[in-house]
Amino acid sequence: MTVEEILNVPPFSLGREEKQNILLDRLLELTRYHQEHCLEYGKIMKAFGWDTERMNRLEDLPYIPVRLFKELELKSVPPEEIFKTLTSSGTTGQQVSKIYLNRRNASLQQKTLVKIVTEFTGHQRMPMLIIDCPSVIKNRQMFSARGAGILGFSIFGADKTYALNDDMSLNLPEIKSFLEKHYGEDILLFGFTFMIWQHFYKELKRMKEETGKTLDLSRGILIHGGGWKKLQKEAVSQEEFRKCLMDVCGLPKVHDYYGMVEQTGCVYMQCEYGHLHASLFSDVIIRNPMTFQPCQPGEKGLIQVLSILPESYPGHSILTEDEGVLLGEDDCPCGRKGKYFHISGRIKNAEIRGCSDTYAAKFESN
Repeated sequence: MTVEEILNVPPFSLGREEKQNILLDRLLELTRYHQEHCLEYGKIMKAFGWDTERMNRLEDLPYIPVRLFKELELKSVPPEEIFKTLTSSGTTGQQVSKIYLNRRNASLQQKTLVKIVTEFTGHQRMPMLIIDCPSVIKNRQMFSARGAGILGFSIFGADKTYALNDDMSLNLPEIKSFLEKHYGEDILLFGFTFMIWQHFYKELKRMKEETGKTLDLSRGILIHGGGWKKLQKEAVSQEEFRKCLMDVCGLPKVHDYYGMVEQTGCVYMQCEYGHLHASLFSDVIIRNPMTFQPCQPGEKGLIQVLSILPESYPGHSILTEDEGVLLGEDDCPCGRKGKYFHISGRIKNAEIRGCSDTYAAKFESN
């Protein structure tokens, strides 16, 4: 199947065997393509003796460490075809990943994101409240994965309104005007985890305690992501995060997502049962950090992410610096097919990566 044909299949509709066959064919095709068109990737394949003829399972596919995107210019298209260069989040002094996209790859990413996210939000564009400040997409120093995330998810919204001022204070007049305008409608909220907690939830909680007044977000759907490192330090679990938002403003639907700039488009959305799901367009393999052999369900290990999208750069099979646990496959109570898993955190001494975590580090240092 071509990538376009795969994208026409509902993202959580196929069981293990059928999905594995489709992914293996596509990922072997990408492996051979990048081996031929990316000099550095070809050298890596040769040095480690990877042979696509001996790859019969997804677990056999070669992978490269995510950190290589900070150290090498990995691209499989000529420089004149580069349409956009994405950079990862990073604190001051950190190297950032650079991801080179041609127009086709950028288009595939957007189409895939729409296919996945609308399975959770529906196909109707909703009025959108962005829990961030307007300057995040204007200030080039701030614009990286954070700005790209806002722009990417903005395609699901209408009448986009920012909830925070540029000094990160809550813009209550703007929010109240937005909610009055869209009274009785479903609304979409988007933001990064730590920023929602620090600048939105805590301010609403203070306002409710001092005045008895709050916002009514009982028709809201929140999508958030970007890292939990800072909140883990504050001992805030995902369950408490959802409960606190429900208590302070009646927000009933909260979906975390796991994603990275190195595989933009193929996000892993959190279902109603708190599980992150791999769509038909991607997959995860949990590997033992000592042997790099696949872990059994329930065993913690390093997360390898697979994506059918990267054509302009060799990012189709990446070993991340995140730890996670495979919970199951094809049997989540939500009814969605595919693997579902949990993120445990970052490996020790790994650099801060997530949009929330890098922002939190800067916030903490001020």
